[in-house]
Amino acid sequence: MHHRHVAISSRLLKLRRRFGIAAPRVSVRSEVAWYLRWAGLILVLACSAALAAWMYDAGRRFAGFDRSEVEQELADARRNLVATRAELERLRAVANAADSRLSIERTAQLKLAQQIRGLEQETSRLREELAIFESMLSAESRAANPLSINRFKVAPDVLPGEYRYRLLLLLAPGKRRDRDFQGRLELVVTLTEGGKNAMMTFPEAGDPSASAFRLTFRHFHRFEGIFRVDPKAKVESVQVRVYEAGSEQIKAAQTASPG
Repeated sequence: MHHRHVAISSRLLKLRRRFGIAAPRVSVRSEVAWYLRWAGLILVLACSAALAAWMYDAGRRFAGFDRSEVEQELADARRNLVATRAELERLRAVANAADSRLSIERTAQLKLAQQIRGLEQETSRLREELAIFESMLSAESRAANPLSINRFKVAPDVLPGEYRYRLLLLLAPGKRRDRDFQGRLELVVTLTEGGKNAMMTFPEAGDPSASAFRLTFRHFHRFEGIFRVDPKAKVESVQVRVYEAGSEQIKAAQTASPG
């Protein structure tokens, strides 16, 4: 009996602890959907971002910084840069055109100077030939020397051992004026080589270019050519001889030294 009473007392004590004043508190919570929680979080973040942007813009305005003004100034600077670049390109084009015109003018001046020098040389040559022609018209010249060699000159050419020569042949007026003079020309070159004297004749026997030394003219004839010797040799003098066709007798001769 006693044990039963004790068991009942223990049960009553447990009930008091569970439902009595000392019993633990029970909180009642209502379940909220997950998408509503996310929507609320996004709304809070958006409000925070807007507030931060407003505060940032307000701070810049308070500090004297206006984005719209800066963008306007940047746009103006870009337009000025474009205009400056266009002006620079235009000035460059003008400068290039001026340089091109200047180069053309310089080239034209050089060509004109060369032409003037050529004309001066040609004028001098014609004056000399005119003086020669006038002298050949005299009766004394016609009787003494019907065929003459004038302006015979020899000078070193571009390559070593090469010499260029030129001369003018004149046939005085007379009985033979009605027909051409036919003959050939010959060069006799006197030179020193290795301390020894030597002599060369152009054209040489069997030279295929011998036909270039043939002459056919009526009043006058300009003759020009090149002969070659050993570059180590020194040409002392050159004699030009003119033969009439069918004769081995020298018709006219003249000697010149390279210069």
